[in-house]
Formats: sequence, C-alpha cells, structure tokens
Amino acid sequence: MDGFDSQLLKEIEDHDNNDKFDSSSETEIDEYIMLHSTHKNHLFGRQKPLHLVLGGEKHASIILWRNTQISTRIFAGVTVIWFLFECIGYHLLTFVCHFLILSLTTVFLWFNLASYINVSPPKLPEVTPPDELFVNCLLLLRSIINRAFTSFQDVASGKDLKKFLKVIAVLWVLSVIGSWFSFLTLLYLLFVMLMTAPMLYEKNEDAVDIYAEKLWFEVKKQSAVLNENVLQKLPIFGSEKHHKQH
Repeated sequence: MDGFDSQLLKEIEDHDNNDKFDSSSETEIDEYIMLHSTHKNHLFGRQKPLHLVLGGEKHASIILWRNTQISTRIFAGVTVIWFLFECIGYHLLTFVCHFLILSLTTVFLWFNLASYINVSPPKLPEVTPPDELFVNCLLLLRSIINRAFTSFQDVASGKDLKKFLKVIAVLWVLSVIGSWFSFLTLLYLLFVMLMTAPMLYEKNEDAVDIYAEKLWFEVKKQSAVLNENVLQKLPIFGSEKHHKQH
C-alpha cells in the first residue's frame, strides 16, 4: 500500500473514531481520492471514489461505516429482527401484537402515573409527510415497473440469444441459491454483504482491483473460447454470423 492509501486510511479511521462526521469532511476525502487515484484501474472501470459511487449521502457513509455508531445500531437492529423471526420462530402477527401490547401498556402507565411522579404525560408525535414524497415514490415505482417490463420484453423477444441464455442461467442459479435459504435469511445475507463488502473493499482497494482485473481477463478469455468452440457451432449463431458477413 502506497503513501496515499496509508494517509487516506488514517484519515478515515480518525473520522471513524469521532462521533461526528460532517458532510464537509466527507467531501474533502472524496476530492482527495479523486485527485490521487485517476491513474489506477478501479473495479468496474469506475473513476469516482466509492463514497460518491454509492450516492455520496448519509446512507453511503453508513454503508462504508464512516459513522460507526449509526452503522452498528442499524446492523444490530436488523440482526435482532432476523434472529427473532428466523431462529426463534417469531411470527410477524405475533411480533406486531406483542409490540402493540408493550407500547399500550407503557403509554397507559405513563399517562396514569405522570401526576404522581411529577412528569408531563406523553404527547404522541403527529406524522405529516409531504405530499410530494408519495408522488415521487409512485413515479419511481412506475418507472421501475416500466423498465422491468421493457427489459423482460427485450430478453424474451429472442433478438439477442446470448442475452436470453445468460438471463436464463442467472435465474437458474438464483433459484438454486433460493432453495438453500429462506427468503428472510436470503435478504439478511444480502444486507450483510451490503454492510461489509463495500467497507472491506475500500480498505483493501488496491489488492481487490488487481485480483478483479485478472479475474475479469480470465472470464473474457474463457467466454471467447466458449463462444468460438460451442456457441458459434450452433445453427442459430452460425446463421447470425453468416448474415452479418453478407
């Protein structure tokens, strides 16, 4: 690891040890990374720092554990929820009912004992989200659904047989993986990967980029061999190649 990476990691670790991590310090680190890393071949060919690739907002700092307190609380909370439902066998309806019973009992005691212990009775907050929030969420959902239908039609039309076979292979692999875990456990594993992989990658960026570049080169070489020895011998691929030549 060179001097730049050592200095960068020292700055990030110094911020991790502090409770407050403001946006100005995050911007300084992002600009520092962009200034000194333009000559490097990063994963997926990215040019921006990982923090900016993830959005550059508070959620990116949480994913990269730049604010360790918030990241730890979120990770612990999700882990407790997964443990309750998956390991103990808690059911959603039972959990909701128990939570409401505990909440109602707490507020009931607070209201009735407030005058005896000289505290003010609780005042429940009024939730008033802006109307634009719901409109934006619906527009985003509509855009995602339309893109999904467009991609589905593009793949299912058979215009690109290679893409069709790749999608079928990926879906089959996902179906096999899904048979190993429950849906909740699979979501939890994805959450764990989201909260650990980017952070570990940022701390070992140089080594990962080197191995990823070698792996990608090997994958492209094997794909070329597969395409030449297998796919091009299939009638449909051979006819496509023939049409392109003419």
